[in-house]
Amino acid sequence: MLVADTAVPAWHSGYRELPFLFAGSALASAGAVAMLATPRAEAGPARAVAVLGAATETAAATILERRLGLVGEPYREGRAGRLLSAARALTAGGGLLALLAGRSRAATAASGLALTAGALCTRFGILAAGRASAADPKYTVVPQRERLDAGAVASVPGR
Repeated sequence: MLVADTAVPAWHSGYRELPFLFAGSALASAGAVAMLATPRAEAGPARAVAVLGAATETAAATILERRLGLVGEPYREGRAGRLLSAARALTAGGGLLALLAGRSRAATAASGLALTAGALCTRFGILAAGRASAADPKYTVVPQRERLDAGAVASVPGR
C-alpha cells in the first residue's frame, strides 16, 4: 500500500488500516466477479471470498475513521464522505446479499454489482479524502503542533 507511504496526511496517517481496506476491497471485488462468472452450483467459494472481503473492508474503514481523529475528517466530509458512505452501504449490502444469495441468479447479480460499485466508491473516496487533506494545511499543521506540544511537556523536568 504505497498510498500510505506519502506525505498526504489522510493517507499517511492511515498506514495501519489502508492495506486491510484495499485488500478487503480487492477480495470483495474478486469474489463478486467469480460469483458472476461461475455456475451457481459451484459459486459457494466465490461467495465466501466476497463475504470475507466485504467484512474486512468494512471493519478496516470503520477503524480507520475512528482512529484518525482530526486527520480522519476528510474521510467523513465532502465528496469523500459521500463516496465512502455509499461504499459502506454497497459493500455491506452486497456482502450480506452474497451470504444469502444461495443459488438465486438475481441475488447473485445484485450482490456482485453492489460489491463492485462499493469497491469503486471506496477507491474514489480514498482518493478524494487524500486530495482534501493535502489541500487543507490544518491536517498537517495541527497534528505537528500537537506532537511538538506533547514533546515539550514530556521534556519539562519534574513532569
